[in-house]
Amino acid sequence: MQYGAMNFPVKPVLNELEEIAARGFDYLELTMDPPKAHHKDVRQQKKEIISALNSHKMNLICHLPAFVSIADLTDGIRAASLKEILMSLEVAAELDSLKVVLHPGHIGGMGFFVKEQAKKYAMESLDAVAEKVEQLGMNICLENMFPKYPSFVYPEDFVEIFKRFPSFKLVLDIGHAHIGSKKGDRVFRFIEKFHSRIGHIHVSDNFGKEDQHLPIGVGAIDFPKVV
Repeated sequence: MQYGAMNFPVKPVLNELEEIAARGFDYLELTMDPPKAHHKDVRQQKKEIISALNSHKMNLICHLPAFVSIADLTDGIRAASLKEILMSLEVAAELDSLKVVLHPGHIGGMGFFVKEQAKKYAMESLDAVAEKVEQLGMNICLENMFPKYPSFVYPEDFVEIFKRFPSFKLVLDIGHAHIGSKKGDRVFRFIEKFHSRIGHIHVSDNFGKEDQHLPIGVGAIDFPKVV
């Protein structure tokens, strides 16, 4: 098993890479978000990033933009968001990323009142992502969200996705699965239902109310049982 860490995209990518390497991690999970890690900035630093990864004998995983809206009800916003994802995929491929992580599309705004329509838009966006992933020969993992974004939160939400996209894997975000889970059992239901589809794991602790990204053992998640 390999252990990695994620950069903070407010800080320069190369500085973050060096900090993560110095702590002995096996890979960088590169969050491709502005202001410092937008795909345009990453592409400009491509040679330096690859050189640094090689010198530290580290692998790379790319986390596609998290703060876009591929399920948005507004056509222009949805199209712009999808474009950011697809362009980020191209840069991730140029960096020879082992796999990419994607939020499957959160629902916000008026989408709360027409959830099925918003989910339909999300699935259509994922169709385009799937086509691009196949074209580039990449591995993609979809991350489970939490109840603040009422889509792709529960194991049942991923049944249709995995039928429609058989090559997609699951990013099991343990912290996300714990938020709003009254008995703390959602993470175990994900493991039981999709154990063969887990392609990546995000690990952090919390107390079940918000995504605090606490160190393991500080919050309320039963990590021995998870393991």
